[in-house]
Amino acid sequence: MDNNLVKKVPTFKSGNFVFSRKCNESELSPLFLQSRILYETVRDLPILPELSAQLEEELIRRSIFGTAALEGNPLTEEKVEQIIAQPAGNQKMGRAEKEIRNLKAAYDLFVRGRQVPVSSFKLEEDHIREIHALVTHDIEHEYNLSGQYRNHLVKVGDTEHGGVYTPPKVLADIQTLMREFSQWINGEEILGLEPLMRAALAHYHFGLIHPFGDGNGRVARLIEAFMMRLSGIKYVPIMLSNFYYRNVDDYFWVFSKARKNEEHDVTPFVGFVLKGVIESLNEIKGRIIFFIRTFALRDYYSFLRTKKEITQRQHDLLITLLDKLTPFALGDLFSTSPFNVLYRNVGERTARRDLKKLSDARLLYITEGKYRLNLQVLE
Repeated sequence: MDNNLVKKVPTFKSGNFVFSRKCNESELSPLFLQSRILYETVRDLPILPELSAQLEEELIRRSIFGTAALEGNPLTEEKVEQIIAQPAGNQKMGRAEKEIRNLKAAYDLFVRGRQVPVSSFKLEEDHIREIHALVTHDIEHEYNLSGQYRNHLVKVGDTEHGGVYTPPKVLADIQTLMREFSQWINGEEILGLEPLMRAALAHYHFGLIHPFGDGNGRVARLIEAFMMRLSGIKYVPIMLSNFYYRNVDDYFWVFSKARKNEEHDVTPFVGFVLKGVIESLNEIKGRIIFFIRTFALRDYYSFLRTKKEITQRQHDLLITLLDKLTPFALGDLFSTSPFNVLYRNVGERTARRDLKKLSDARLLYITEGKYRLNLQVLE
């Protein structure tokens, strides 16, 4: 066993526990490189602060839905959005609603945490207990106390996803391992790793210890998100929970595969996290480029109107489509809001002329009998 890559910790009742950063560098290096290039691309794309805040708010909502759904929360994404939008009060809530409220409080802590200087942040047990206390606040559970480690046997997983795993069994062992975990994840060697690697290792090993009676998965994903965000990474930390939810079977499989590896090679789990990072960065890049494109198109439409190459009604139709981005037929101009506001005093012949002119100018195009806005007209 390579002592530079793994750390073996004996326990009282649970045998030897191993902390490992051992991985297949040839397999992970291309993923790290791709994620780094993508992140630098995203970082350099211009985006207005209000749009950035709007985007982050949407991503947090989706992340709350994803991380809760992973643990069996039955609420739909639309219902989660409604709960988050309501101000906190004394209204009566069921368990599922409380879980969403609690996750919102934890993500509020995440947002405030952006102000913490990166150099001063180390993942301490107090941070973990605080997150767990928020996540499980006021939720009844036979074996869980908010912010306190468990002192009972638990089993994790199932036969369909790599088998059942029994984490450390007693409080004394959990206390030892959480203390060792904090020292290891904040040690010089781990701090010197890629931030994505360090966050993935924290996620994985916290999951192995499984120190609480309930909420371990949600806390593990929040820990990962905090560590990435406090290393300066935007957007991605709060997107990964949704990636895990969309790929839930793979999420549990890679955990089991890494856990069962006799050489304590964590490549399967870290590689899966990196693939989530890359997918998330590609999505964010597309979203930001779309914002940039819509701003450019608004200016272009105004330019065409100033040059009198399009009429005011045609300009307003293009702006409406830019906001709505929905395909439409000729008849929709007279029967569907908001188009019918623009065409209520216009005949069909004029409407046809508008559509032909905008199509000839490549501002619109037709597929399957529907008109669509050409977002690539400037390319």
